[in-house]
Amino acid sequence: MGATGSVKKPRDSSNRPDQEGVMEGTHATTGPNNTEEFKVQMAKHNNHAPLRPPSERSADRASKRLSQDSNGLSEGGASGSRTPVEVTALEEAFRRFAIHGDTRATGKEMHGKNWSKLCKDCNVIDGKNVTLTDVDIVFSKVKKKSSRTITYNEFKDALTELSRKRFKEKNNEEAAEEVFKLIEGKSPIIAGVTRAVASPTVSRLTDTTKFTGSHKERFDEMGRGKGKAGRVDIPDTRGYVSGYKHAGSYEKKTGPRGKPE
Repeated sequence: MGATGSVKKPRDSSNRPDQEGVMEGTHATTGPNNTEEFKVQMAKHNNHAPLRPPSERSADRASKRLSQDSNGLSEGGASGSRTPVEVTALEEAFRRFAIHGDTRATGKEMHGKNWSKLCKDCNVIDGKNVTLTDVDIVFSKVKKKSSRTITYNEFKDALTELSRKRFKEKNNEEAAEEVFKLIEGKSPIIAGVTRAVASPTVSRLTDTTKFTGSHKERFDEMGRGKGKAGRVDIPDTRGYVSGYKHAGSYEKKTGPRGKPE
């Protein structure tokens, strides 16, 4: 019998070019230069802040816009540059009074209540030439018919209208400047805590010396409450009749008696 030799099956070399192409592509992807670029991109990705919900991003944009308005900055057109806007002392006072007492106010419009407060706090109302009625009439005159607030430009028109009555001895321009000076740089005046007024009625109701009947028994001579003793009728078990004034006098005269055995 002849020796049985193992027959080697020839390799299929049909896929070799593709494999070589894949190896070449892998080598090209993981080459020295591309590896460094890949590390740089990964580092940039890791440094990015985590994504937030759209509601938080819109809230941040709104707060940024309000802060820019308050700081006197406005965004440019296509370039997105920030252009400084001059905010006068009069406009700053307008914003302070416009947001007073209203957490949702933007400071761009003022309603009638704060308008009246501004005229009072800044002494535009003198009680003689300009009264609270004049202030309300001018507010209704300058505002739009369908609106309940006034803008900054309407605010200036209202002050100009009042200045003619406030400073009658001066011309229109000088009178307006004088009224503007009364308001520039001012802020709303916040009144202190209201103090309780001591009235005779309240004093009579809280004076324990004037209490009668069962209410009188609830307090001692100093006006302090007796607690349970003033609320509960504790029976007297000493053996004396009610109203007897010489309780214990017999023991004082005869001396203490011995205890019975």
